[in-house]
Amino acid sequence: MTQRLVVSTPGNALRTMVGVVPDGVEMIRWDMDGPAPVGHIDIAVGPYMGGPQPLALLASATTQLVQSQSIGYDGVRTFLPADRVFANAASVHEASTAELAMALILASQRGIPDFVRASAKATWSPARYASLADRRVLIVGYGGIGVALERRLDGFETSITRVARTARDTDNGHIHGFDELPTLLRDAEIVVLSVPLNDETTHMVDAAFLAALPDGALVVNVARGPVIDTDALLAEARTGRLRFGLDVTDPEPLPEGHELFSLENVLVSPHVGGASTAMLPRMAALLRRQIDHALAGEPFENVVIRP
Repeated sequence: MTQRLVVSTPGNALRTMVGVVPDGVEMIRWDMDGPAPVGHIDIAVGPYMGGPQPLALLASATTQLVQSQSIGYDGVRTFLPADRVFANAASVHEASTAELAMALILASQRGIPDFVRASAKATWSPARYASLADRRVLIVGYGGIGVALERRLDGFETSITRVARTARDTDNGHIHGFDELPTLLRDAEIVVLSVPLNDETTHMVDAAFLAALPDGALVVNVARGPVIDTDALLAEARTGRLRFGLDVTDPEPLPEGHELFSLENVLVSPHVGGASTAMLPRMAALLRRQIDHALAGEPFENVVIRP
């Protein structure tokens, strides 16, 4: 007898990208904007945008797996029913987020925002800016995004220092622990934040963290907004001593007219690190693998929360 497996996706784009599925797999649409259309869903894929609040609607159906379309899962436990298995979207967003981090770094280092502002005024405004070559880069958070970023930095002739929660040695070299940051920050010319948001990393970047950086340093945040204390960020940004490239902010979205938009040493992108054409096919590939795991009775990938 063919096994029956029910898989829900929000919208039709992901369903279309998954393509032909094995016999016995029923694909249904559920946007998690109301109660589940059936009493049991084997793999329920949550919406990409809108936060974790819709996960509370999972109480209306039983599930084998709740599959997120995001890497981060801060706030999920607040809304996810306690008896659920939850997987994040590791392997989907790392490349695109690392690309955006590189874009923020290069744009900030080479003065691209200044050139754009000058062009808007039809002004020829040559100037010399800092290179990326020969800069000392501190990657804070050495998970999938941090590793992907290091690969992309390899060709830019930078000096890279890796930092994670726990110090360890890997094939790529030594990884320093968070406890070493006060010493490491003094020499960092570019700091990239790619840590998960949790109690330990909330406001990790505070006034003391920023004060330890040398004048002119660039801080790039592709993690979560609350990793940086916004008041401390603004205090440094207003003076022009430090520069910032922010794909994430606190609050988010930034309210219209927020001061961060007006500071010329702050470059803001609207949380689009993973929002590229690479996302949908990679998400579809992950979902297809999860379907295959379910059919084979194998463990699911990327499980980060269990009952």
